[in-house]
Amino acid sequence: MITPAAIVAVASSAALVILGLALILTVWRVVAGPTLPDRILALDMLTGIAIGFIAVIAVKTGFSLYIDIAISLGLVGFLATVAFARFVLSRGNIKSKPPAAAASGKTQKRRAGGKKR
Repeated sequence: MITPAAIVAVASSAALVILGLALILTVWRVVAGPTLPDRILALDMLTGIAIGFIAVIAVKTGFSLYIDIAISLGLVGFLATVAFARFVLSRGNIKSKPPAAAASGKTQKRRAGGKKR
């Protein structure tokens, strides 16, 4: 008969393997992410994977202090995600440079009626 300790040992080992695979795929998304929001989402996912690693290690070792560390990492990860989101939103408010034609003085003047020549 299988003991509960053996089930926990096998399940925690499988969870560590799955989390390791998720970590590799997420790091790939951080490096190869085509846009900034993709990279920010991947960094947030890395925080969740790290919390998963800490929780599995806490279950595997029986050391409950790791759960407190995982909770604090979750709080810090949330604050980092909010900071990244504010950065992305503020980045959208930056005024873009005028087109090259407008910058070189080749803009068309409008008539009194509002039509272009």
